[in-house]
Amino acid sequence: MFPLHVTLLVLLANIARCQDYDYDYQPFSMLGPSGPNCNKECDCPISFPSAMYCDSRKLKFVPIVPTGIKYLYLQNNLIEEIKAGVFDNVTDTLRWLVLDNNQITNAKIEKGTIDKLTALEKLFFSFNQITEAVIPPSKSLEELKMTNNKLSKFPSGLLNDKENLTSVSLQHNELTSEGIADAFKGPKKLLSLDLSHNKLKKLPAGVPSSLEILYADFNEIDKIGAGYLKKLPTLRYLRVSHNKLLDSGIPAGVFNVTSLLELDLSFNKLQSIPEINEQLEQLYLQANEINKFDLASFCKFTGPLNYSRLRHLRLDANNVTHTDMPPESANCLRQASDIMFE
Repeated sequence: MFPLHVTLLVLLANIARCQDYDYDYQPFSMLGPSGPNCNKECDCPISFPSAMYCDSRKLKFVPIVPTGIKYLYLQNNLIEEIKAGVFDNVTDTLRWLVLDNNQITNAKIEKGTIDKLTALEKLFFSFNQITEAVIPPSKSLEELKMTNNKLSKFPSGLLNDKENLTSVSLQHNELTSEGIADAFKGPKKLLSLDLSHNKLKKLPAGVPSSLEILYADFNEIDKIGAGYLKKLPTLRYLRVSHNKLLDSGIPAGVFNVTSLLELDLSFNKLQSIPEINEQLEQLYLQANEINKFDLASFCKFTGPLNYSRLRHLRLDANNVTHTDMPPESANCLRQASDIMFE
């Protein structure tokens, strides 16, 4: 067995489900007996000697990690502190560190622990009590998860040297727009950024042009900056549901970009359908205040090669019905297999 890198498809399927773990985890019972050099609190299967399983054991501390361990599973414990020295044997070899669902605070993370891990690729630190981001010095870091904590800010510069970072998940915190200003401009390979369930009033500024997934559901966003998406030429999935968007906060043509495949604006206060690009495939507008069906939002003109590629459109819980669709809708929305009004 060897851990597999998370593909973009799997990441998209799981990123919104904050309690689902996407690390390659196999229960110890499936992996056979433990090796002799393992910490007595944990298990290191002979069939997978580079992994140490310490999860779900009611531990209150991080045990000393022996030489040779690359994958360390510590989730679902009662850990409150990380003492200096526990990672001294693996400072330049530990690749994955899973600390989800514990009781760790910043004050109980001693110097000389996470700040010495120079080879870490994945850090999972969700469901704890941290108020400040914990960032290892590793330039190999690919995935960072700190969901369900008490972060109110993520200062700029923390990720400047993370040239391999592709995914950041910070949902269910207390982040503000001011608290994350230019926080994500450093990693030039960033593909996915999840800031759902925070206190943002606008979409994050300074995100790299490499971004493909941006989730900002359940915030306090009331407008989208004109030209915002023009700076993200590869963005494919944008979710801004459960916010405070009004028509006045949507500049003309702001969503008319060719890269977008999915756009979620549900549970806002829109009264009209915003203009989208013909390449968009999924549009979610349910639970707004839309009172008219303007076909020009989907097609400026219709012809053999000019039509919307929209497949799924949700307009339920608005003030429009099927009868509001003009007759020429069939030509414009010829690929739409699912248009929901109720």
